[in-house]
Amino acid sequence: MPLLEFTDCGIYCRAADVYIDPWRPVPRALITHAHSDHARWGMQHYLAHPISIPVMRLRLGADISVQPIEFGEQISVNGVQISYHPAGHIPGSAQIRVAHKGEVWVVSGDYKLEDDGISDVWEPVPCQHFITESTFGLPVYRWAPQAEVFADINRWWTQNAAEGRASVLFAYALGKAQRILRNVDRSIGPIFCHGAVANTNDVLQPFLPWLSEVGRVEGPPGKAEYRRALVVAPPSAQGTPWMRKFAPYATGVCSGWMSLRGARRRRAADRGFVLSDHCDWPSLNQAIQLCGAEHVYVTHGYTAAYARYVNEHLAGVHAAEVHTLYGIDEEEADLKETLAPEGETS
Repeated sequence: MPLLEFTDCGIYCRAADVYIDPWRPVPRALITHAHSDHARWGMQHYLAHPISIPVMRLRLGADISVQPIEFGEQISVNGVQISYHPAGHIPGSAQIRVAHKGEVWVVSGDYKLEDDGISDVWEPVPCQHFITESTFGLPVYRWAPQAEVFADINRWWTQNAAEGRASVLFAYALGKAQRILRNVDRSIGPIFCHGAVANTNDVLQPFLPWLSEVGRVEGPPGKAEYRRALVVAPPSAQGTPWMRKFAPYATGVCSGWMSLRGARRRRAADRGFVLSDHCDWPSLNQAIQLCGAEHVYVTHGYTAAYARYVNEHLAGVHAAEVHTLYGIDEEEADLKETLAPEGETS
């Protein structure tokens, strides 16, 4: 019997009687990060990194039972050694190492190798078995360095401000939004956030104190200050009456999917910026090689194609495609759970 199993409820460690990122209610859940496809409602008890906990309480309820665990801290459950390690995906995101009797597994959750300026940087954790995503697991997905992407965003914002247009940038409320807020050039103009982003900022502020400098969208339509502002909003706000207060405005979308021809057009945005919180193709391959795993399990994304590539091209590594419920579009799942209570998207 392997140390970790793929079950109808999630990834299960029978020896410790715990699940990792389960999608159905279970007694004990180890959570890699607070995105909605990995941290779900209904578990009797959660274990998570301290930065994930306030977001989980915001989304799942203030009364959830959750125990914090720091990066590098190790706990023992029925002789199974469990530790959390940085995943680099969003603030608080973790890889979970599970070891027992010489068998070592690492569940990566979602991850990226590039330092985004707000998350603890991904670290390779040696293991025999590595569970990976493949959200962008095709050779076409190759990210430009973050500095280049933000230089492009800054030029777009500067031009819009000079022409008296607000710059409305759509991004995930958790992770992507804070990455944007940290890395844009704040000297260009004021920055405001949609309520869904602002609510998330509020609970993250103890860990990211600079978020206190970012304003919330308030006040009547046509506020003069919006004309040169950057407004960060979830994709669910696009096309809603809430947008009218910024007219005239230009829109942009930050997503790895913007690398696909036609993606911006389908989103009806003026600009698309290729910015992802997931690994690109080279990073996926690099991560597998750095952790030294002999067995790789591909949970979501381009699972079949990526598992086939690993088997054919990465010497000494055997890959298998597994079925999970991860990878539900983070935009939609997250935004439904972080909508501003004042109904700003209606």
